[in-house]
Amino acid sequence: MIGMKCMVVLVVVAVAAADTSSHPTFGARHPKPVHHHPQPSYGHEPAEPACAANTTKPWCLEDSEYPLYDIKAAIHYHFTKVIDLYADVADLSTELSVERPKTLDEETYLCPSVTAYVRPLRAINTDGKWRVIVNNVESHYKTLTQTTRVEECLTAGDACPLVPECHESSCLQKSIYHRFLVYDPYDQYFPFNVETFKLPASCACLLGASTLDH
Repeated sequence: MIGMKCMVVLVVVAVAAADTSSHPTFGARHPKPVHHHPQPSYGHEPAEPACAANTTKPWCLEDSEYPLYDIKAAIHYHFTKVIDLYADVADLSTELSVERPKTLDEETYLCPSVTAYVRPLRAINTDGKWRVIVNNVESHYKTLTQTTRVEECLTAGDACPLVPECHESSCLQKSIYHRFLVYDPYDQYFPFNVETFKLPASCACLLGASTLDH
């Protein structure tokens, strides 16, 4: 009987010791649990915007998904820096560039072409990526627009129609590199930048090894 009582006492002591070790002592300091907050993940633009389905050109003049209100808010927040960038591209001539003829009246049109002054909302840059272009956006009583002249050959690769058939010729599409102020919705710090775009500039007539520009 005494042996049984001793066994019971030992069991009680063991349970009490285990209970004490599994719970913190009152007043003792223990490290606070560390909570790991997941970092925000930023998406990426689709390889091709929806507006690209409605055009065969590397730019969109209409865009139902154009983030106008987001651009306005971002410009309002970064107004001074954005205006500095905009001033850099707005000074570019909308009709002529350094690679184009000085006077359009002196050009000789040997190949049929179509000319337009456009304000693209999206376009493919020289890296082959679609970009949102800041256009027709009002902020602080100022409207930011970017217009450029494009000229596309209607018969690129065909013989020049005004050149006698005895001469080998072909219509050649020429391009220029134009800079646009763009908006990147996935840049969390400063969502604006100036990027380069390749655009059709003129339609030339290639005669053997020589080229006649318009």
